[in-house]
Amino acid sequence: MQDTHRNKGLRQKLVNELRTKGITDEQILNAFRDIPRHYFLDKTFADWAYKDVAFPIDADQTISQPYTVAIQTALLQVKKKDKILEIGTGSGFQACVLAYLGAKVYTIERQKKLFDKTEKFLHEIGFGSVRTLYGDGYEGSPRFAPFDKILLTAAADQIPDKLIQQLKPGGILVVPLGGGDVQKMLRITKKEDGTLSSESFGNYSFVPFLRGVQG
Repeated sequence: MQDTHRNKGLRQKLVNELRTKGITDEQILNAFRDIPRHYFLDKTFADWAYKDVAFPIDADQTISQPYTVAIQTALLQVKKKDKILEIGTGSGFQACVLAYLGAKVYTIERQKKLFDKTEKFLHEIGFGSVRTLYGDGYEGSPRFAPFDKILLTAAADQIPDKLIQQLKPGGILVVPLGGGDVQKMLRITKKEDGTLSSESFGNYSFVPFLRGVQG
């Protein structure tokens, strides 16, 4: 895998575009500047990595639009050493952004083919610290709970109780919520007494959050 001056130039152009769309966190912008996003796509489509659009990957999944990755990351309010559970590993790019920001990342993928590929790939590009898990995202990860933050990268028609249970008091869960083609991006905060507060941040479109695993 090569990271050319052209690739770096395209990354800077993408960072500038994200900035114009309202992404102001310099650490998040640095992640997009420093992580070679074209590594996460087939080399035939490398240039698509730096367009602000979603793009198909294996197992009928997508690598999310860069702006969507950036806004979900911003909503999580990531702090160094945060323990974060990501539901839906996909290409692994979102997990790498979180790890770049200093979080301890656990990420669950339900598609075995995608899990195997991404687990190997993350080690190859220097993100072996990301803990990859094969399983049902609806179950979360009781073994490693509780988490400071939880991120869903697929559209849920409801918020699984088990994920709320695995969130620390004071923790944040970011989820695109709703059926159909459009979802509301929600940030849910679990208060110290266990009650929840919710904020909405506009409409997005995600692949559906499915139960079970696909071998």
